[in-house]
Formats: sequence, C-alpha cells, structure tokens
Amino acid sequence: MIEQMIADFKADMWLYISIPFISGFIGYITKVVAIKMMFAPMEFIGIKPFFGWQGIVPRKAEKMAMISVDLMTNQLIKPAEIFARLDPHRIAKEIEVPMMAASEDIVREVAQQYQPGLWEGMPEFARQKIITRVKAEAPTIVANIMSEVQGNIDKYFDIKHMVITNLLRDKKLLNEIFQKVGRQEFKFFSNAGFYFGFAIGWIQMLCWLAFKQPWMLPAFGGFVGFFSDWIALQMMFRPQMPKKILGFTVQGLFLKRQKEVAADYADLISKQVLTPANMMEELFRGAFADRIMDLIHKNVKAMVDEQTGVVRPLVVYAVGSKTYMEMKSVIAERIMDRMPETMKYVETYAEDAMDVRNTLVERMQGLTPDQFEGMLRPAFKEDEWALITVGAVLGFLVGEMQIHFML
Repeated sequence: MIEQMIADFKADMWLYISIPFISGFIGYITKVVAIKMMFAPMEFIGIKPFFGWQGIVPRKAEKMAMISVDLMTNQLIKPAEIFARLDPHRIAKEIEVPMMAASEDIVREVAQQYQPGLWEGMPEFARQKIITRVKAEAPTIVANIMSEVQGNIDKYFDIKHMVITNLLRDKKLLNEIFQKVGRQEFKFFSNAGFYFGFAIGWIQMLCWLAFKQPWMLPAFGGFVGFFSDWIALQMMFRPQMPKKILGFTVQGLFLKRQKEVAADYADLISKQVLTPANMMEELFRGAFADRIMDLIHKNVKAMVDEQTGVVRPLVVYAVGSKTYMEMKSVIAERIMDRMPETMKYVETYAEDAMDVRNTLVERMQGLTPDQFEGMLRPAFKEDEWALITVGAVLGFLVGEMQIHFML
C-alpha cells in the first residue's frame, strides 16, 4: 500500500503538493471573509428577514455602543473628574471677547424687537450703559454656569447619551474603534487561518493518497474552515493570564498588547468621541439641555435686573412687566443659542486641561485581563457561531471544487 501511495505521489506530485496550499488558502480566505462580515456592509443587503447580511458591528450598533460607553464610564472616565479640571474663570477669560460681542448683539436685537421706539428714543449714554454693563457681566454668567455644572455634573451632563449618540450617528466610527483596537489581532486571525489550514492540508494529502474518497476533501475543507476560526479566536483571548507551557510564556495575543492598545484607543476616543466640542454640544444641546436652559434663565434674569439699574423702572413702565419678563427669557434663549459657538474658543484650553487621552491610557493599562478583553471580544462574540459556520461552509464548498480538480 505504501509503495502504491509513493507511486501515486510521484505520478502527480505537484497535484498532491497543491493540497496543503489549497487547504491553507481555505483557512486564510475564510478568516478574511469572517472579518469582513464583522464590519460590512454598513446597511442590510438582501431580503429581510430571510436572506441577507449586515455587518455585525453596524447591525448591533446600539449594543456595541453601550458596551463601549459602559467601559468608558464604569472603568475609565468619570465626567465629574474631567470637568473638575476646568477653571470656570479661565473659561470666562477665554470666551470674553466673543461673548461680549454676542451680548451686545443680543441686547440690541431684543430691545429693538420688543420696544424699538423706546430703545431708539433712549439717550445714547443710557443705551451704552446697559450694553456695557451686560457685556461686562456676560463672561461671569458663563463662569457661574460652569461652576454650577461642576458641582452637580450628573444633573446637567449625560456622558452616556453623548457617546451613544455620536457612535450611532456615525457607524463608521464605531467600526473604526474595533478595527483600530484589534488591527494586529485581525491580521493574526487571517494569517493563522493559512498556517492552520496548511498544516492540516498535509494530513489531508496523506488521507487522500491512502483512501481517495470523494467525501474527504469537502469534509477536510469544512473542518479547516471551522477549526481554524475557533482555534484562532482562542489564541487571541486565551489564556487570560500569562502561563508557562513547555517552558514558554503564553497569553492571549490581544491581552498581551494591552499597553499598545491603550495608546491607540485613547488617541481615537480623545480625538473623535470625548472631545471638548462634543462635550459642549451635549451640555448645551443634549439630553439635559432644558436644565442648562433653566440655569441660564436664572443667571440672565438676575443679571438683566441688576444691570438695567436705575433705568429698570422706566423699562418696566414702558413695556409692561409681562413683556419685560419675556424679554429676559428671550435674552437667555439667545445666549443659549450662541453658547455652543462661543464655547469653541475654549476648546484648546479644555483639551489640555481635561487631559482625556493620558487619563484613558493610564486607566486602560490598569484594567484586569477580564476587563480588557471586553474591549474587543464583543465584536467577535456577537454571532460568533455565524462566523464559524460561514467558515465551515466556505471550506466545504472549496473542498467540493477541489474534488473536481483532483479527479
């Protein structure tokens, strides 16, 4: 029998040698397809609900975003901590020029809207006195508001809403987080498929030489697709802790790269998610914007009453107390509308003061292996069975084609 096998091998040597390479190709291509299936397509393609596919991460975007935000808020970043690093008076100074200009425009607009005759009929010194005093106090209002926010951050700022809103608005960003965090692992995943497939292919070649059963090639192809997916996933995340095996220290490949991943993740999150611009947008237009509006109303109304000073009775008499109250509300609303744009002037200072990137790096490097695994594992774990099944089916189909090639 062995002599016959040797003779068969010599007769079709290159054909037999191709078997391990084809098996390696099966292992590689099934991994590439599995990775593509995790992130693409962004939207469902096919006929719902029976046939079709959407990338796992985009399809489970809300759940993936929740996983990301839970990691951030429970283990990495506390809003109270990073907002406490801001100096309200420094913020007031940073926005002083644009805020004063906005305040002058707002006072003129509202006064002319409600009582143009009265405003125009006022002596210039009286108009300028009101404008000057309001302009002088406007930055102080912002400082007071920021102090209040710092003292009760959970009442005014919803970091979960901010992160989830941004990630769901831009599913490409959600994909990018997982792809950047696991870029080395995805590369290993694909390459490992080839090496496992190539190794199993030699066994496949010997079995074909010995038995030449048509069912063997599809069966081996399906096994290669299934087993290489499964073992590659295990090597990425297991063992969690370093272990000595045959004199070598082994650990899950992703877990071994904790320091490197921490830097990549912190760069991406600090530049695209936890940015001063996004935080200010959430503060003034987010889930608790109505509470900030109430806070601005309170400060603006007190400021308007104080700064109209000696001419206040004249203004109330001329426009009526109800209109005067409306005017104060409108001023507060106009300030609220201008606030996100005005706060752009503070972004450079806020980015340095909050120091989100270095905070993320430090905290991530201190995560336990179990906590750290939770950064990437969910992208694989969701519908992991589907990825492995597709690998097995593709391997089986390539094995079927291989039969025709061999025969």
